[in-house]
Amino acid sequence: MDTDAGGSMGLIRSMTREDGLRIVAVLLTAWLLSALARALLSRLAEGVPRRLRLPTLRLRPIVRLVIVAAAVVAVVPILIEPTLANVVELAAAVGVALAFALKDWVSSLAAGLATVLENAYQPGDWIRIGGSYGEVKSISLRAVRIVTADDTEIVIPHNRLWSEPVANATGGSHSMLCVAEFYLDADHDGAAASRALTDVAQTSVHRLADSKVALTVGEKPWGPSTG
Repeated sequence: MDTDAGGSMGLIRSMTREDGLRIVAVLLTAWLLSALARALLSRLAEGVPRRLRLPTLRLRPIVRLVIVAAAVVAVVPILIEPTLANVVELAAAVGVALAFALKDWVSSLAAGLATVLENAYQPGDWIRIGGSYGEVKSISLRAVRIVTADDTEIVIPHNRLWSEPVANATGGSHSMLCVAEFYLDADHDGAAASRALTDVAQTSVHRLADSKVALTVGEKPWGPSTG
């Protein structure tokens, strides 16, 4: 039975000892180059000015990705006979794999486009997505970056727009509604408490001159301890 390319082995052609050694050499070279690049960039990052340290460190995964891609390009022709039929079959298989691998990424791109068209949020807005609440710092094609009140940056993919509600506290304006809760004794003077709370809110330095002060009253299903 013929075991050459296009035979029973499909895409993978018959391997020789020399082919195996070449593959091992390519993989070993890629591993050594990756380790060397990581070490050099780490050392370089410690010697550059502070403003260049993080950009230098960000080069490590990029360089590693380039080395891995080069290794794959070198190994594939050894494993597969470069015929037209094999190239088409391999491209189709890679396309299907990428479609499954990148479906969330593509979904985030579509949600990002919907976010821009619908103006759901913009830089400067205070939004809540799921359990994350903070100020929008930037909007990229794939995700939105928010900074919380405790100065923590959170990157949220846009595709969460399809499954979770987005609460926008500012809606593009330069002000936002602030709510303060006050707990009073059940036996209190409601009118006096309302006047006092209104005076406190109206004299706040954070209140806009033309904004209104609203008071709401609610009962809670608990009270002071009697023990």
